[in-house]
Amino acid sequence: MKKIGLVGGTGPESTLMYYKELNSKIDEATGGRTMPELSIESVNFRKAWEMVSAQQYEELAEYLSEKVNHLVKSGADIIALTAATMHIVFDEIEGRTNVSLVSIPKAICTEVLKKGFKRVGLLGTIFTMEKDFMKKDLLNAGIEVIVPDKTDRELVAKRIFEELEVGIVKESTLQEFNEIIRKMQNMYGIEAVVLGCTELPLILNNENCLLPCLDSVEIHIETLMELAQ
Repeated sequence: MKKIGLVGGTGPESTLMYYKELNSKIDEATGGRTMPELSIESVNFRKAWEMVSAQQYEELAEYLSEKVNHLVKSGADIIALTAATMHIVFDEIEGRTNVSLVSIPKAICTEVLKKGFKRVGLLGTIFTMEKDFMKKDLLNAGIEVIVPDKTDRELVAKRIFEELEVGIVKESTLQEFNEIIRKMQNMYGIEAVVLGCTELPLILNNENCLLPCLDSVEIHIETLMELAQ
């Protein structure tokens, strides 16, 4: 099995999910015979987030590229970023490192097409909802992407940053998220919700969400597993 390299720490909670799920799922898939070799380069989340917030994309690309190169030196064959927001400089990282990274947006697009959805809602950090990096593959494939209105975008982003990033999960926040999803369904007819932040699966899933969830962590992990075989 090929060695998997993860750029983690953005944030820590989703990095834990990747580590645990890759080990347990590959162990199960191989009948208890194999767990993956993994390397994780954990970044300073606060530093990376400040760069995103200040739109210091050159500095961010350089910082994350350094981590990718460390993973290459560790012998990683397959490399991925464990945060959707960090895909804001995905192309720049590939250009600086000459490494083909496993993209969250592309993996999500493949899954949306497989399931036949034509119009999806997108939740994530403010950057994920307002920039195009998470939407462009879907739009190019003819999928309509709906984001919440400005007030609701700010609420979702606040809950992610202040709660989910530090492992806090509240029933009241789940109710708020479902109400936002209900609005998008009533106003725009969305058929499913893309969990476009890798912390969102901590609170939303197909058991408690008003609409089918496209879990970016689960979808990304399945893609990594396929490539690692």
